Amino acid sequence: MGLKFTFCWVCLLLCLLVWVTEAQIFNVKDYGAIADGATDNSEAFLKAWKEACQWTGRPKVWIPYGTYKLNSVTFEGPCKGPIAFVIKGYLKAPTIPSEFFTENWINFRYLDRLTVSGGGILDGQGKEAWSFNDCNTNSNCVTLPTTMRFDFVTNSWVHHLRSINSKNTHFVVFGCENLNITNTRIAAPGDSPNTDGIKMADSTSITIKRMKIRTGDDCIAMLPGTKNVNIADLVCGPGHGISIGSLGKDGDQNDVTDISVRNCTFHNTSDGVRIKTWASPGIGKVSNLIYEDIFMNHVGNPIIIDQEYCPYPPCSQEASRVQINNVTYRNIWGSSGSNVAVTLRCSQSRPCRDVVLENINLPYYGQGGDATAFCSNIKGLSVGQQNPPSCM
Repeated sequence: MGLKFTFCWVCLLLCLLVWVTEAQIFNVKDYGAIADGATDNSEAFLKAWKEACQWTGRPKVWIPYGTYKLNSVTFEGPCKGPIAFVIKGYLKAPTIPSEFFTENWINFRYLDRLTVSGGGILDGQGKEAWSFNDCNTNSNCVTLPTTMRFDFVTNSWVHHLRSINSKNTHFVVFGCENLNITNTRIAAPGDSPNTDGIKMADSTSITIKRMKIRTGDDCIAMLPGTKNVNIADLVCGPGHGISIGSLGKDGDQNDVTDISVRNCTFHNTSDGVRIKTWASPGIGKVSNLIYEDIFMNHVGNPIIIDQEYCPYPPCSQEASRVQINNVTYRNIWGSSGSNVAVTLRCSQSRPCRDVVLENINLPYYGQGGDATAFCSNIKGLSVGQQNPPSCM
């Protein structure tokens, strides 16, 4: 009898333990959210987040199906444990200028073990704002918001989302470590200004896989302080390709290291894989990069290193002080939109070192001759097939 009684108590305690650690749902509708596409639901979302963040089990902020208007919100930690933000519905950003002149639309900050997923849609409604984006000509331009930004987020996962028509960059990653972004689609018109897909800086151990990105700027941009990035199974286009930089504009250290880009496809992008540094006093290094198994379909500049980057002349005439070394381009094929399919324009004061071209086949699909390659201030080697003929 005693043994049976003890066994029953153990079973009960185990059941209670499972119940306590089960995921707790914090449905935004329970906090007043209205899925009519017009009501501002910021307060309801923030209330649900606040309670979920203080839950000691496995909380989920739940956005059910429906259309929700949402003004600028910041979901901040630290929280008491792992937390999930599940978007099933359709989130719409503001279209009234007085409501959208902010740095970010949806911002996650100071969090560990965050998951953002659910298959929902983030609609930045950028068409209403792109006409305000005149930063290329106006130094006093207004700030348009990033759709979703992650600041100082660690050990986290973003997956199965859709981001469309961002007003500015779709996703920004800053000061993050061990962040995975997978199975997510990003889309904006090819002529939409500054709508980068993913932009990252001062972050390490970032994985981006199984993505489709169509946008008006870089599909992925890696800025100073980006280290240990793994990009794979990406389809990019339209857009400006995958870029490192621009680096060296200011006097700070500008390092980007240990980058892997594999098994990717570029369709009708202005550039393919690009490294760009300013001709200016800024110092730094770009090292340990590998671009491998990449298909370029009608890409304007498939392979490009530009250490005389100057989008808005006049620019400094100094040689770039950013050192580029240990860069491998392997098994890259398809077609080039310019007859200079490979451009390796390196710095006169710090020539590129240990650059390898292996099995390159990028014929020019336009009129006026075969594809060519251009090299300056570079030390490296070429092996295997080389079309255009190697300039190293």
